[in-house]
Amino acid sequence: MQLELLNDQGQAASKLEAPDTVFGREYNEDLVHQIVVAFQANARQGTRAQKDREQVKHSTKKPFKQKGTGRARAGMTSSPLWRGGGRIFPNSPEENFAQKINKKMYRAGMASIFSQLAREGRLAVVDSLKVESPKTKPLAAKFKAMNLDSVMVIADEIDENLYLASRNLVNVLVVEPRYADPVSLVHYRKVLVTKAAVDKLKEMFA
Repeated sequence: MQLELLNDQGQAASKLEAPDTVFGREYNEDLVHQIVVAFQANARQGTRAQKDREQVKHSTKKPFKQKGTGRARAGMTSSPLWRGGGRIFPNSPEENFAQKINKKMYRAGMASIFSQLAREGRLAVVDSLKVESPKTKPLAAKFKAMNLDSVMVIADEIDENLYLASRNLVNVLVVEPRYADPVSLVHYRKVLVTKAAVDKLKEMFA
């Protein structure tokens, strides 16, 4: 698979030969959906707490007499059928949303995403991405010159200047290959990968 190699102006200067095992796979929509949902589910926290009928504040007095009212029988106001009553199956803070994805499926799904991005022209390669100072403005100007308004950068190494310069840009995410996740790959319009990072992605997902 040949990937576009961009210059500083965001123009395709040449082509870079990339491994088909990572950038030339067929798109598996079901598998990609599964790893995206699993990634989002694993990021959830069980912070919701609801009360059952034992925990709600209520009186144990019978609301009204058993017979003669024409209404359904009621023993306590804590019934789940009543407004303000307890929940039948309440959510607890210990709730676990984790979904297991084995390594082989995850590697195949990530390679499928990279391959589809390459086919759609949303993935390109740059020699390197470095900034001289930890200032946001020069990096923002660099991306503007490359006509990139929503970009995820996968760099083989992130120095302090690049980290500090990029963290305040809203539609820019700079990560190392090991921190590339399926949700971000799908979300950003363009994905830039440094040359050295291509080899690391090959080691991880081939």
